[in-house]
Amino acid sequence: MKTVSIREAKNRLTELAREVERGETIVVTRNGSPVFELAPHRPCKGFRLEAIEEFKRKRGIETIVAFIADDFDDPLPEDFLLRPLPPDA
Repeated sequence: MKTVSIREAKNRLTELAREVERGETIVVTRNGSPVFELAPHRPCKGFRLEAIEEFKRKRGIETIVAFIADDFDDPLPEDFLLRPLPPDA
């Protein structure tokens, strides 16, 4: 992992960006202490479970889905989309 000062990063940004595009991670420092990293972009995949837990905690939610019926994933009748809605819906 390469380390550069913030001043050097400012002056060589295009060159450093090319290195990052090749997979290099570069640590940028101020007064010798790491401030941030220039790293290749990696798209997020899937759920962040810790974000879900934080959301629930902040809002006082214990469960997201309280109940799932036993027949939830059973096949629907063939005419399901053709039938009118019940009057109380």
